[in-house]
Amino acid sequence: MKFFLLFAFSFITGLYLPLASTEKPLAGSTGCDSIPALNKQILEFVNTRLNTKVGSGECWDLAAEALNALNADWNKKYEFGRKIDIKNECVYPGDIIQFNGVKVEYQDGKRHYTETLAHHTAIVYEIKEPGIFVLAHQNTAFSGRKVGLSTLNLKNITKGKTTIYRPVKQQPSGQSR
Repeated sequence: MKFFLLFAFSFITGLYLPLASTEKPLAGSTGCDSIPALNKQILEFVNTRLNTKVGSGECWDLAAEALNALNADWNKKYEFGRKIDIKNECVYPGDIIQFNGVKVEYQDGKRHYTETLAHHTAIVYEIKEPGIFVLAHQNTAFSGRKVGLSTLNLKNITKGKTTIYRPVKQQPSGQSR
């Protein structure tokens, strides 16, 4: 099993999310097969930027530039679209995750790891199976300021806040999302 130690700013990071309720489907399970069109476009954008630096190489630049290139609706800060409720909605590739004050604990063989993530942004790139995602992100230890991929397991978060956003198209003037 591969684990990556990631860095966001100068903090050691562990990119894990709280596991959604088992009563509702996670992305990759029955009922979550149809990826929204804008999410597919986000993934196409990411695919053209793998192993390259996006913007200044900060973690949020990848999501910001993807959303701007696709004329998506977001607040130009850290709200990357419509917040989704992972207990009642599927997580899809192309969704954007904002991590704040996250603490992760996990075992790898006999070694115990504790990682913290003060502030980091990533894009869900692939659903390997329910609860196990591949993320696309930059400003990490393994890929530096270039876009790279890493696997995360959702079950190991012990503290902090994660928010998942669904990208949305910008509405014509006068309409709100």
